[in-house]
Amino acid sequence: MNFLTHLLHLAPANLQIHLIADNYATHKHPKVQRWLERHPRFHVHFTPTSASWLNMVERFFRDLTENRLRRGVFRSVLELIQALDESVDHHNDAPKPFIWTAKAQDILAKVIRARAVLNQPILNHRQSV
Repeated sequence: MNFLTHLLHLAPANLQIHLIADNYATHKHPKVQRWLERHPRFHVHFTPTSASWLNMVERFFRDLTENRLRRGVFRSVLELIQALDESVDHHNDAPKPFIWTAKAQDILAKVIRARAVLNQPILNHRQSV
């Protein structure tokens, strides 16, 4: 809620604010929903369930894990914090925008196919394996 209030005061009053969020329960908490109802210029768009590859925060932490943490040796919490800070600083020194190369219709088709598989009864999953 503090973040939303911060955005409310930060963004010019004439702008609509679109938020992209994952399906984590805190985004759907009744207090958050009430706050959003009182602030109609805020529009929340949720990434599809089972589509973590669409969540840029998850992608960032995946890269951090793969590139710095997975094979790292940290003898203390302070050493771990320093390694994380260095990695973030290195990333920020030469940031690269993420550019989608797939077409939106191809991504949506893939999500639809995945949802169809996920919605099959478990018995069908065993039969198809």
